Amino acid sequence: MVTQLIRGGGLMRESALGIITGAFLLALHIGIAAQERISPTDAAKYVGKNAIVCGQVASSNFASRSRRRPTFLNLDRPYPNHIFTALIWGEDRAKFSIPLEAAYSGKKICVTGMISSYKGQPEIVVRDPSQIVPG
Repeated sequence: MVTQLIRGGGLMRESALGIITGAFLLALHIGIAAQERISPTDAAKYVGKNAIVCGQVASSNFASRSRRRPTFLNLDRPYPNHIFTALIWGEDRAKFSIPLEAAYSGKKICVTGMISSYKGQPEIVVRDPSQIVPG
């Protein structure tokens, strides 16, 4: 250890890297925690921004025969009168331990991510289970 300090400060560099990494993770955590929770009704106002959208899953559908096999979780209002959708593509379904429709149907959830718009309806594409938590 003393040899490392003498030979170019490797240990000191590792400590500095650890401190910088810790500070970055803390700032990221604070940024996520500071995100405003919004309702599905208000989600359209936040298109292009990261947000947390909370509501009750009013309808869900796994379109297993459609291209890319999407799963739709519609919050607060069921399809076709939906106002916000959490979209999980088929390639990401395997990351979830149980079928999404059964896991979330009728439950209050919060979905975190970048809000985009598809055919005028706001949505968040969910790529990881950590983006959906009980609401």
